[in-house]
This record gives sequence, structure tokens and C-alpha cells, in this order.
Amino acid sequence: MEVAAFPLTHEPIKRVDYKFTPLDRGYTDKILYVNLSNSEIKVKEVDPMMKEKFVGGRGYGLKLLWDATGPRTAWNDPANEIIISSGPIGGITQYSGSGKAICVSISPTTDQPMDSNVGGFFGPYLKFAGFDAFEVQGKAEKDVIIFIDGVNHTVEILPAPAQPRDSHELAEVLTEAYALNEQDKKNIAVVSAGTAAENSLIGMLNFSFYDPKRKKVRLKQAGRGGIGSVFRNKKIMALVARIPGVKGNLNNVVDLEAIMERGRRFNREMRELDDKQNEMRTKGTAHLTNIMNDYDLLPVHNFKYGSHPDAVNIHSDVYKSRFTQGIPDGCWIGCNMACSKGVDEYQLRTGPYKDQKVLVDGPEYETAASLGSIAGIFNPDFTIEANFYCDTYGICTITWGTILGFVMECYENGILNEERTGGLKLNFGNADAAMELLHQLARGEGFGKTAGLGVRKLKQMFIENGWGDPQFINDIAMENKGLEYSQYVSKESLAQQGGYAMTNKGPQHDEAWLIFMDMVNNQIPTFEDKAEALHYFPMFRTWFGLVGLCKLPWNDVEPENNHLTDEPAKVPEHVDNYVTIYKAVTGKPFDKQEMIRQSERVYNFQRIFNLRRGYGLRQHDAQPYRAAGPVTIEEYESRAERYDKQLRETVGFDTEGKSTEEKLKALRAYRENRYEQLLDAVYFRRGWNKNGVPKISHLQNLGMDLPELIELVKPYQEA
Repeated sequence: MEVAAFPLTHEPIKRVDYKFTPLDRGYTDKILYVNLSNSEIKVKEVDPMMKEKFVGGRGYGLKLLWDATGPRTAWNDPANEIIISSGPIGGITQYSGSGKAICVSISPTTDQPMDSNVGGFFGPYLKFAGFDAFEVQGKAEKDVIIFIDGVNHTVEILPAPAQPRDSHELAEVLTEAYALNEQDKKNIAVVSAGTAAENSLIGMLNFSFYDPKRKKVRLKQAGRGGIGSVFRNKKIMALVARIPGVKGNLNNVVDLEAIMERGRRFNREMRELDDKQNEMRTKGTAHLTNIMNDYDLLPVHNFKYGSHPDAVNIHSDVYKSRFTQGIPDGCWIGCNMACSKGVDEYQLRTGPYKDQKVLVDGPEYETAASLGSIAGIFNPDFTIEANFYCDTYGICTITWGTILGFVMECYENGILNEERTGGLKLNFGNADAAMELLHQLARGEGFGKTAGLGVRKLKQMFIENGWGDPQFINDIAMENKGLEYSQYVSKESLAQQGGYAMTNKGPQHDEAWLIFMDMVNNQIPTFEDKAEALHYFPMFRTWFGLVGLCKLPWNDVEPENNHLTDEPAKVPEHVDNYVTIYKAVTGKPFDKQEMIRQSERVYNFQRIFNLRRGYGLRQHDAQPYRAAGPVTIEEYESRAERYDKQLRETVGFDTEGKSTEEKLKALRAYRENRYEQLLDAVYFRRGWNKNGVPKISHLQNLGMDLPELIELVKPYQEA
């Protein structure tokens, strides 16, 4: 097929012209709605109440999903939606990290609303085409492409005949096809998912951005919770947005100079401080690999251990040597953090693209751990290749890695064997078997397809089949709410245990990363201190997802005098930057207290959304014991000095003459009790009752006492 002729040779199934609405103070107040079951395309007005209480991004996505679905709407029901929305700040080019969008849907793995943040160009381009949000519902009979033409102001649903199905090729083909010329490629944004998303519940979405220095299309991922599987279940092959171009003030902000001044200040910090702080411009988030190993926080062998002697092979300097240097690597225009590192001309050794040379986006830290140490594989070539295939196949690297660690530990303990895995020897460190499992998933074959169900369904299957001790399987299955854990060992940080298991969507580090505050620096020693941190930081980070910002520029590079401030963990100068920018974009009165209240409104709404779905209670904030402490004898004995000291000095348990089994039992009782006390403290601070349900008085205080919310929480108020 002639690539350039591809989209023009097919009559649209439906084509609608729309009246273009330019942005004003960060908003268009318009939503693009598409229903694939009946090919309906329409433009909806944003309800003023939604704008006031839900702000944008994640807030808009959750409200639209609530209105479109019911308590029992399944992930693969046509009524389920995917909503993509940025936020009022999203799309500015004068401050780093302002190109983010949030994807929201009912998750195939959690059965709850899932939100997943993503970079790339589609979120801002959707705004510049005239829409604050894109909302797709229904299910097509055959594969389709949805084309949002922000140049001619039309929206089309097109048939998607034979073309590449994996994201790296599909994004390239569609960018080439829709661009008028080489220069116009930067004005095209593509959203897609690959073959593994079609054959699993853990599919993710790739958002493209064109790299003019490399002259290549690159990808960023909305990874968590299986939204890519929803995408392909709806028979969407791709979303494509085209705009005339990006210029200085498309958001039509109130005070551009104020934004530019803060942007110049941050860019100076990047130039002067990054190389001696985190090396984001040369290593990206992969700078964390050796740091996490040094602090016993790198997940090894399914989170059993926190470090390994072979971790030197995946030191951040190793990845730095693989990443192409000297090229600005921002995934949005104007981002000087430039952390989207890539490995160019990487020759693949396996799979359908064997011997081809490709651009690999990453690995980031999470991928270096998930496609490496968690499986006992300390080979950067395996990680880079698996990173490429996860991306193009359309599955989340964090999710897949945690699945891989789980099935490998099950294999090592006889829960799985070669008969059950179809001949794969899935022992820790077996890179060849791990790679084959990934390719099987993409083909929809063998144990690979089974693994694509996710950790929660796998553990249920293993227990139902009688393949192992149920308590052991539950203890080592690193999932909460059906979402696989991201890649930090939380055993020695009670606050981080809460930061994972008390999340609304499941254990993802983008809500609260408190390990250093808690474990290393001992800044939050009491339950009340931890509860305050587990109130503030999730709310602060929620705000990024409401307005279209990336969290990395907040604290991955800090002002030189930050350690002298009253609250260095909050990076007060950067918080003030965000307050200034929000006011400069919207013109609305705003301060750091209102920032948290905006987030509280949406966060409490999402908690009640979970309740509506049959979840959202204390029992659903339970964590697997591996997240809290050692499960096995060898796990305890690998850190025996540490654990024995804690038992003696903190628990008051005499370890003399006690067996490891006795010490394991005593430590477990102590740590499980501590977690229950943490739940009480955090719930109280968040304005929830002891069952984890928001109190009506708290909702009233936030202005979120909407009738439909009060109706849901009222029966749970006595707890």
C-alpha cells in the first residue's frame, strides 16, 4: 500500500464539520463525543458545574465516565468510555512539563475507574483543535480510525483496512499519511495500541510525538489499568489529530509574561543544577536504578529483595552510555527537563522485527526495574528489547514486569511447572523464556495469553486450581485493587505502603512517593505525620492531572536553597510557580490551599465512584504482605540482622533461641497492626470514616455534597 495514499483512498463512515472554538484562558468549554456503535459525532458544551468542581484532565474524565456508565457497566460493554483530557495549563510552551493528558476508563483489571497520565502531542493538539476533552463510547463492527482535523475543522470515522497493527509502525504510517510534507509531521499526533493489547487485559495506549532532530515518530505511554485493551475492544485502530501548528499563546492566557518569567527561572535551574542533582537531561528517570539498589529499594525477584550484586550491570551510567546524547528529548514543546531518553538504531534479536534497527523510547527507571531486576535479569539488552516490544505491542512495562516477577516466583515454588506454562522454564533470570512469553502474548498464544490476564486473575486461577498454598500466593501477588505494583520496595516505609495501597486506582507511584521522607530521612515519624503526608502529597499530585502538568519538574530538580525552606519535601518555590502559572492562565483567584481543595473534590469523587462500583471500602485498601514485610524464610534471613534488631528494639520481642518461623510470625503481626493504625490515621485526616468512606460533613465542606454522592455514601456513615 502507498503510505501517502492510505487515508485518502477510503470514504469516511461518518464525517462532521464543527465550528472551531479557540481557547480562552486555557479552555474551549467544548467536548468532542463519538459513539462508534451508531457512528454519532457531536460537540457537547462543558457544564459550568463540571468546570468549577472538576477543573479538567482527570476530573473531566471521571465526571464524564460517571455520567456515561452505571454501577455494573463492564469494561468491554459498549457503554464504557475512554476519555482523554488535558487541562487549562496543558499545552503552554513556556514552562517545562506542560504537555500532559489523562486517559480515563473502566479498567479491565480493576473493574473501577482508571486514570493514566501520558505525554506526547495528542492531549495539547486536542485542545488546539477546539476541545477540552475527547469522549468515545460504543463499539465499531470493524477496525476504525478517528481523525480530528483541526485545520479544516472536521471529524471523521474511517475504515481501517490492512496496515501495520503495532504502534511503532502504525504511528509512523499515519504521521506520514496525514502530514502534507516533512515539516508538517510535527503537527500530527497519533494514539494507538498494538497486538498484545488485543490479546490481554493489560493493554496500554501509545501517544506519538514527532522528533524533528531525529526525523522520527516517538511514543509515550498511558500505561496503567488496561485502557489500551478497552481501545482495541472498541475496534479503534488509531486516533489522529492534525493542527495548523503550535505558536506562543494558543491557550490565550491572561498573563503570558508571568508564565515566561517562571519558565526562565526553572530553565536556569535545569542548566545549572541538573547535572549535579539527578542528570535528567542525560539519563532521564533511569538515573534512579543504582540509587534504589543502594538504598535496598530496587525490586529483585518479585520484590523479595531490594538489591542485588549484579545490579551494577544496570547502573544508570550503563543506560547513559546507551542513550543518544546531545539531542533535546522533551515529549512536549518547551520542556527543558528533556527526560524522554531514547536508544537509537537498536538492532533487535528476537520477534517479528528481528534484525531490524529501531528507536527504543526509554528505558525509564520503572522499566529498568520491571523488565529487569524484578525478574532477576540484569542484562540491559534484554530490558531495552523488551521495552521496545512492550511499547509497540501495546502493554504496560510496569504491569508486565510485576506479572513476570509473580509467575517466576510461582514457577520457582512449584505452583507453576513446564506443563502448566506450555514448556517455558520461567525461573528467575531466564531472559529467553521471559522474551518468548512476551511474544506469545502478542500472538495471543500459550501461557503468554494467560499471563496477560494480570496478577489478580492469575492468583485466583492458581488458588482455584489447587496449585499452591493460598496464603503464600496471596502474600506474593503484588497487586492491590487489581492493579500491579510499580517498582519500589515498600517494606521499610510504612508511609509508602499507604502511598501504594490507599490509592484510588491501585498502587502507582504517581500519587505519593514517600520512601525517602519516611525511611531514609525520618521526617514523618508519627502516625499523624504520615497521615499528613498521605493527605498532602496525593492531593498535590492529583492536581497535576487536573491541569495538564507532568510531576517531574516539581521535585526532580530543586532550587539550590530548597533545603533551607520550612518544608523542603514540598519544594515551596516550585509550588509557588504552579500557583502563579494557574492564575496567569485562567485569571482566577488561586492559592496553594485552593490547589489542594480542587484535588480533594476530585479525589473524594473518585473514591465514591469506586464505592458505586462495589469497592471503595477499607477492605479494598488491604495490601499483599510482601509489600509490608518478609514472606519467606530466606527473605527474612537475607536481612536477619535488620529484622532481629527491629523485633528486639521496636517490637520488644526476644529473638534469642527463636526460630525464623517464630520471628516471621511476630514481625508480621507487628507490621500488619501498624498498617491498620495507619489506615485509621489517614482516613481521619482525609475526612473519611473508619471504613474509608468520605463523611457527609467533609463533602459539604468541599462543596461536593452533590445529591448523587450523598445518596451513595449515606448508608456507610455509621462506620
